[in-house]
Amino acid sequence: MEKSCIILSGGLDSTTLLYDIVEQFGNENVFAISFNYNQNHSKEIYFAEKTCKKLNVNHQIIDLSSISYQIFNSALLKGAKEVPEGHYQDEVMKKTVVPNRNMVLLSIAASFCISNGINNLYYGAHSGDHTIYPDCRPEFIKAMKEVLLLCDWQSIELKVPYMNWNKADIVRRGKELGVDYSLTWTCYKGQELACGKCGSCIERLEAFNKNNLIDPIKYE
Repeated sequence: MEKSCIILSGGLDSTTLLYDIVEQFGNENVFAISFNYNQNHSKEIYFAEKTCKKLNVNHQIIDLSSISYQIFNSALLKGAKEVPEGHYQDEVMKKTVVPNRNMVLLSIAASFCISNGINNLYYGAHSGDHTIYPDCRPEFIKAMKEVLLLCDWQSIELKVPYMNWNKADIVRRGKELGVDYSLTWTCYKGQELACGKCGSCIERLEAFNKNNLIDPIKYE
């Protein structure tokens, strides 16, 4: 059976997708990689580890912290100004863009796949990200699919199954899969409890509400 790799942030979207591909292919052929790029919310990596242990999935953490400040400028990095609050549709939320992050992470993940004989690369971009994050747009995904088919003699197939879903759709799928959402972290602030005020928290809470579910994590 072909091997698959997922970029696992530890957030709601990628965690649901991990459960999804494990159900389809089994955990022995699934690999997860997480990235430390000095994000405020680096505790998401802790939850990614917890989920991989729960599902018995091979997990690698790739450390970009030594170069992140040289290549990224964003309110999401440690030491940056305060993370903006409000809905994703608000103009201020564009401060949370990490420039070209997904291309960087996908490129590194592709190298990992090639080195380990992995054919399929998954990431959890969805339609709710399109208006804020340019590297989640369908046009970007289409272009990256073409690039990853050509980047090496071993073709990598990029798979983004939630591209046309919103977060409520993802939570609905997660409920079907029995995802343990208590082992996810969504808040952009790296505090003890989720703030409930940043765009990421608001979107998460709305997704649970639309499914008549209670979010199992604690908020301030």
